[in-house]
Amino acid sequence: MSAVIEDLLRELAPQVLGVVVRRYGDFALGEDAVQEALLAAAVHWPEDGVPDNPRGWLIQVAVRKMTDLLRSEAARRRREDAVAVEPSPGEVSEKDDTLIVLFLCCHPALTPASAIALTLRAVGGLTTAEIANAFLVPETTMAQRISRAKQTVKKAGSTFAMPGPEEWPERLRSVLHVLYLIFNEGYTSSVGGELHRTELSGEAIRLARAVHAQLPENGEVAGLLALMLLTDARRPARTGPAGELIPLEQQDRTLWDKALITEGVDLIMAAVARGAIGEYQLQASIAAIHDDALRAEDTDWPQILTMYGLLERMSDNPMVSLNRAIAAAMVHGPATGLKLIDALDARLPGHYRVAAVRAHLYEKCGDVDRAIEHYRTAAARTTSTPEQQYLLTQAARLAP
Repeated sequence: MSAVIEDLLRELAPQVLGVVVRRYGDFALGEDAVQEALLAAAVHWPEDGVPDNPRGWLIQVAVRKMTDLLRSEAARRRREDAVAVEPSPGEVSEKDDTLIVLFLCCHPALTPASAIALTLRAVGGLTTAEIANAFLVPETTMAQRISRAKQTVKKAGSTFAMPGPEEWPERLRSVLHVLYLIFNEGYTSSVGGELHRTELSGEAIRLARAVHAQLPENGEVAGLLALMLLTDARRPARTGPAGELIPLEQQDRTLWDKALITEGVDLIMAAVARGAIGEYQLQASIAAIHDDALRAEDTDWPQILTMYGLLERMSDNPMVSLNRAIAAAMVHGPATGLKLIDALDARLPGHYRVAAVRAHLYEKCGDVDRAIEHYRTAAARTTSTPEQQYLLTQAARLAP
């Protein structure tokens, strides 16, 4: 299947799902019907060509599939009147319900793992097999996770409509959090032999763009999109010829994507100018400072330290505290960073990043033995092969 058709299917998937769910009121069955329609398109379109009205084609096939699914239910007689007439593509509203579908997939009742899986399938248009492959789990396991997620949404009694004013902040926060997690998993994969999973980071950016298009005045939506763009701009320089990890301070900054940096900076500057500053806007501002430095030694670490202090008070996130410790070490010296990290052992017990940062700072202090010890500890704890290899290389470099 060509990339053009694949991109089109991913763009249309949530629109078609919105039409089907709005018409029949059943998210779980509607999502199954749309997935079958997408698979049918993946089979027929490469050979027969993309139809003149691809959205209408998908809706018509999904409606047929929905009819079959509903007729197989015990409540067939109650529903058969509703499914007796199949609408033609021209009878279907052109309204795009992508945002409503995304809010359903990121329902607060779902765990982050379930919300990610459901979002990638229902809104991202990925098949269960593709999602399972991305997270290195069996397809049956991922299918069960998605099925449970759909049932959870159904039991929560969610209607196919935008949440009311009282629900809006929490639901939007869930949407942004899920997209943030998808991007992070794609940018630095937590498992396996590849550092990047561009199908995930790219999908997160695409969905964030869709949300921003719907909510262009929301500062946190713009902040998240800017953060993704400013971070992804560095991806070409993050790995060497053999896929080995290259840390930020050693990257060839001429390889960074200048267009993404410009777009991200413009987004965050416009968002900050509108008023209240949120967590994603602060993170994007920090990323912009990194991207603005032509050399690692030009980085404005005092400003980054100040921003991490604000972010820490705003979020109370231990990973933010770890990043603030790194910034403090860059401004006040490695001993200061080590003291701050000591306070994080209880909040991030056994986390490989704590050991990795501690190793780096011990090396800066000249304590080679402790640096080697913590590099090896971090390597033993991570499940990412590129990160593990990098950490072991650092230990071997210091070993006598």
